[in-house]
Amino acid sequence: MDTLHDYLEKHKDRFLEELLDLLRIPSISADSAYKADVLKAAEFVADKLKAAGADNVEVCPTDGHPIVYGEKLIDHNLPTVLVYGHYDVQPPDPLNLWDSPPFEPVIKKTDLHPEGAIYARGACDDKGQMYMHVKAFEMMMATGNLTCNVKFMLEGEEEVGSEHLGVFIKANKEKLSSDVVLISDTAMLANDTPSIDVGLRGLSYMEVEVTGPNRDLHSGVYGGAVANPANILAKMIASLQDENNRITIPGFYDDVDELSQEERAKMAEAPFDLEAYKADLDINAVWGEEGYSTMERASIRPTLDVNGIWSGYIGEGAKTVLPSKAYAKISMRLVPHQDSHKISALFQKHFESIAPDCVKVKVTSHHGGEPVVTPIDSAPFIAASNAMEKTFGKKPIPTRGGGSIPIVALFESVLGLKSVLFGFGLDSDNLHSPNEKYGLFNYYKGIETIPYFFKYYAEEM
Repeated sequence: MDTLHDYLEKHKDRFLEELLDLLRIPSISADSAYKADVLKAAEFVADKLKAAGADNVEVCPTDGHPIVYGEKLIDHNLPTVLVYGHYDVQPPDPLNLWDSPPFEPVIKKTDLHPEGAIYARGACDDKGQMYMHVKAFEMMMATGNLTCNVKFMLEGEEEVGSEHLGVFIKANKEKLSSDVVLISDTAMLANDTPSIDVGLRGLSYMEVEVTGPNRDLHSGVYGGAVANPANILAKMIASLQDENNRITIPGFYDDVDELSQEERAKMAEAPFDLEAYKADLDINAVWGEEGYSTMERASIRPTLDVNGIWSGYIGEGAKTVLPSKAYAKISMRLVPHQDSHKISALFQKHFESIAPDCVKVKVTSHHGGEPVVTPIDSAPFIAASNAMEKTFGKKPIPTRGGGSIPIVALFESVLGLKSVLFGFGLDSDNLHSPNEKYGLFNYYKGIETIPYFFKYYAEEM
């Protein structure tokens, strides 16, 4: 029987081709036009789980997109790992900024990825990282190295807020009963500096609509006499942060978890090259809340950002119109102890209160999630740390992630389970942006490392 290493070397080309096939499916959960493609991706993943040796594999319908479930229960005396991931992807827009079509994956070598990286929507977030677990499971089954029971719950709505996952979890608590959740939907510091996220920010996602006159107007006839909603919206958004880039919503910081100087000093030990950071983004200077480092601003501090803004005429050429409406999508990243429902309510109250009488305002809350912190002295974290140390040759650094995975808090509140955020991507992988990529090194390293998590977790338990 092959060893894990031999099996990976023998089948790595097939593992890559299967991932490329999955990446060719445009499983865009936000757009109903792609509903059939989302289902196709779910069926693809289910078929591969069955082929890898999982039992009771199902494509479970929800009121939205389906959830793929599968399991392998080898001994009730062994711990059970619940693997979570998602097969849906973000919309690829704007398409003109992609160097190659987003659903026609290509492999290119770069300075950061000399062995090559896969360029495609979903390459890292989360198809590449999710599929590592399917292939690692196949390896463990084929080589007799599965040391824990394992359950898979792979969803198709993460990119739109996991709206129906909570319903599924609450209805299937016994089915999903496990000891820990294993998630690869986060990033490492660098390929030569492994790390494990021990915290995530929460999220409050809002949409605002500002209405002025009852129709679009000629800007020469009415301009200067009637409020322009686009101008008003710009002023309102600008007022949401002060000269120190602190958010001005009353009560916004009331529950923010302030880290001690000792904790901040420990965070600062993680390697970070500010000049390389700026060069990678082609910016001259960083920006953010006064009094905090770039790494702190992107992890332990709350934020408010415009994710989209539109109004009036945006076609080719000129049209001198005073628009009737203006819109924006605004997200707020939250830190431990902040509550997404409370923050959404505070935002709505404040935004409505700052609107001048010349416009009407509508505020809609789309979705949110709660911030989480996971312990570093637990058996799952120690197992993950030992697994990374085994394959990378150095102990991973605990870090706080800046992104949000709302279901992590849901797993804790409904199933009573802590999660291990076992990510192998990089922040520079262009998640949610054109030219998303995932290094071949990262893909194969994840497949290599995951079985060691199972091995060490069984020993810790």
